[in-house]
Parts: sequence; C-alpha cells; structure tokens
Amino acid sequence: MNTTKPDLSEPKSYGGFYTHEDIKELVQYAKDRFVNILPEIDVPGHSMAALASYPELSCTPGAYQVNVGEKFMEWPGPRALIDNNLCAANEKVYEFLDKVFTEVAQLFPFEYIHMGGDEAAKNLWEKNAAIKTLMQKEGLKDLHEVQSYFVKRVEKIIQSKGKKLMGWDEILEGGLAPNATVMSWRGMKGGIQAAKMGHKVVMSPTDFVYLDYMQGDPITEPLVYASLRLNQTYKFDPVPAGVDAKFILGGQGNLWTEQIQNLRALQYMTWPRGLAIAESVWSPKEKKDWGSFVQRVEKQMERMDIQQVKYARTMYEPVFITSYDKDKNIKVELSTEVQGMDIHYSFDESHPDQFYPKYTVPLIIPKDALHLKLITYRDGKPAGRQINMPVEELKKRAERNKK
Repeated sequence: MNTTKPDLSEPKSYGGFYTHEDIKELVQYAKDRFVNILPEIDVPGHSMAALASYPELSCTPGAYQVNVGEKFMEWPGPRALIDNNLCAANEKVYEFLDKVFTEVAQLFPFEYIHMGGDEAAKNLWEKNAAIKTLMQKEGLKDLHEVQSYFVKRVEKIIQSKGKKLMGWDEILEGGLAPNATVMSWRGMKGGIQAAKMGHKVVMSPTDFVYLDYMQGDPITEPLVYASLRLNQTYKFDPVPAGVDAKFILGGQGNLWTEQIQNLRALQYMTWPRGLAIAESVWSPKEKKDWGSFVQRVEKQMERMDIQQVKYARTMYEPVFITSYDKDKNIKVELSTEVQGMDIHYSFDESHPDQFYPKYTVPLIIPKDALHLKLITYRDGKPAGRQINMPVEELKKRAERNKK
C-alpha cells in the first residue's frame, strides 16, 4: 500500500482514457463475437477521478487527486477518510451526469447502463449542510434514503437516453428505483430480495464468482483478501430456490484488476474458473456433474497449453483443515478437489515424490518440524505444485479455527 501522495511533476505511469474511436472499436470487436458490452459509470461512490477534475461536485470542499494507493476508506463500513462521493444534494452533479450518460448512451448500443451504486461511504454526507437540507425538503429519513433519492434521479437520466438502469445491490437500501435491475454481489440475498419485488436481477455473488480471489491455498498464491476454489465456483446456481426464474437475467463473474499485475496474471485468475461460471450459467442444473466437468477442464487445459494461455492447476492441490487434537498437537486433515489424487508428504525439509509417505489419515505435526511439504500425484505422475507449508502458518490457522 503506497502511503505517499504522487509528485505531480513525475511521469504518469497509470491511467488514461478511451477515445470515442477506441470505444467504437471495442464495441465492434465484441459484436463480431456475439458479445454486448455493458458500460458502468460507478456513482455516487468510486468517483475520485471525477472529483480530481471537478472538486465542486463533492459535498466536501477541497482539492482532490486521483488515488494512487494511499488509504482513503476504512472497513468494515465503508467509512470514508477522503470523500470520493458525488454530492447527492448538488444540482450540478445531475447536470454533469446527464452529459456523461448522454455520451455513454451514444457509444454503447446495449440496452442497459450500469450506474454502480456500491460502497458509497456516507459518513461525510452526514456532516454536510446541503445533505441535511435535502433530507428535510424531500422527507428523507436517513442516508440510505438519500442514496435512493440519488439513484432514482440517475434512473430518470438514464431512461431519458433510451436506456435501462442497472446497479449493484446497495441500490436496494433506502428503496429501489422503480424500474431498476439489480446486480447482486454481496452474496445472493440482495438479488433474491429484488426478484421477489418483481425486479430483474443478475447474480454475481462474491462467494461463487469473484475471480480476483485466490484459487488455491494462500501459501501458494499472491495474497488477496479471500479464497475461491474451482469446485466452489462450479456450485454456482444463478437461480436460487424460491425465486421465479423469469426475473433472473443470468450470472456474471467478476475479475477486478486492481491487484492483477499483467495479462498473464489475468489469464491465471480467469482459467479454469471461467469455465465453471460458463457451465453454471449456460447448462441446466440437472446436467451439471463435477467429475465430468473436471475431465472436460483437462481437455481445455491441453488446448490452452497449445495456445500458450496461462491457467491455474490448483484443483490438483490439497485443501488444508487445521486444528488441535486433545493433546494440543497440531492436526492437519487433507483433501483434494479432484478424485484419484495421492498426496505425498515430508517433514524433514526434503522434497517429496511418489516414494514418500502417502497421506491416509490426519497428520500430527512433529514437534521439531519446520515445514509440511506436500505434492499430489495421479497415475504415478506429479499433478499439482509442491507446497511448502510452514508449521508456524499451520499453528496460526489452528489458533484461528479454535476461536
């Protein structure tokens, strides 16, 4: 996390913009492949870039700059340390958005425009005199209703361009705009609620389809705040029980790129979990079968090898469950997502292969061990990467699981 503000004289190494010609080229590229692009302009939060150019659109006066890594939000919350919200009580905001959405609507032929609506910290709105005046004038009981007021006005702007509004599930808070479509990311609860209210929904829950999450054990992956393994992604069902399927437009996998370093890293995070999402949204639930899916994933891996596409092989690597036994020894239970894997291990700092002990029962970690080293084999050949798990890490996990 960078904690220093940028030197405005230094060369710009990140950012930029799309020209109209860039967008037209992207839209045509997608159309040629039977894909529609859904544009998102995330408001009222996530608007630091707009405020850097138009600080008068904030409820908090001052100079703004595009964030390059310094902390500006506190979680859980969110609670803003630096205001990145457009001001719902400022009429200039709606004039600005009218111009923005006019341009977006002209460039993107898709019927929807996504207005975001997520992670809008309201603690700085709470102190603002203009917001308080707006609440009195419009009879708004709390800040959720202030955001709802904002969303409803944005919906009218988007509809005036001949488009339909879509937003993240936070737009449910304070009252949903009349014709809004909800994209549910904080689990499926918001989508279920919206569907039962008669609104269209796209399911995009973190616990199944967030491709920026780690897909193997954290000890083997670039550290992100959560994990999502392939077999969990494959369990995704965009039409939950008790919901009329006619309100579910489909599902979406999300790969947020603020922690993706380059194109090869992007490929690694997408595949093979992207295949699991595709099958979950395009195949009848009753035809889904994990064993069959794994075999087909392996065929796709052969194709990706030929195409030199990077992908994760973490489905072959063990899953750890760590605890203490009755004698306060660290106990490790191991399992694999894919059937037919043999797990071989060592405690003596040497590198295990198929001639090392095979895991059959939970392991008790020897007192003098520094690492538990593991590798999976199938049919006499290595399947996953060797994992060198520090005993100190196992101890931390056992402590967490004890709580």
